[in-house]
Amino acid sequence: MKVALERLKNGIFNENIIFVQVLAMCPTLAVTSSANNGIGMGLATTVVLIGSNVVISLMRKFIPDKIRIPSYVVVIASFVTLLQLLLQGFLPALNDSLGIFIPLIVVNCAILGRAEAYASKNGPLASFFDGLGMGLGFTFALGIIGLIREVLGTGLAFGIKITPASFQPPLIFVLAPGAFITLGILMALINQRNINAKKKQSKSSL
Repeated sequence: MKVALERLKNGIFNENIIFVQVLAMCPTLAVTSSANNGIGMGLATTVVLIGSNVVISLMRKFIPDKIRIPSYVVVIASFVTLLQLLLQGFLPALNDSLGIFIPLIVVNCAILGRAEAYASKNGPLASFFDGLGMGLGFTFALGIIGLIREVLGTGLAFGIKITPASFQPPLIFVLAPGAFITLGILMALINQRNINAKKKQSKSSL
């Protein structure tokens, strides 16, 4: 239980893929025009993270070092293919919205990075929770960015009108520059919060 909680906290807060590691910027900036798209992409990536982490952890003692990266890519690609087939069959609207970014999960450096940095060195249970934590952190970040862009750019939240009729949404937030602006502001706020927390901690230790 301790390991599970530690991996979940690490993935969501301490090593958040977007806000801390600043990885996976391509899907972050491209698919977060709405909260639904952001959460959908995050959950899709979570499924691949969990599956690939567990399988790679189980196979870690049998994969030769010289071919470990190609082996990881094959495992990840297998889960992405399965995921895309399921989305096409059961959630075609989400599959159409995410488009090319579903197959591009294969080359998401965050997934390959977790396979190399954690799953290849730890047991399947710990790797499962590492993938779950990283995936939830990724989903949370994409959902927040998508929700902010959707509200400011369209006046909607999860497709529901929440702003008054007099509100004229600046359309820049649903365009590519809006993604950069939203991400930059959120990262600035998080960094400032971390700086303030470190200052308080250093003062209390004196």
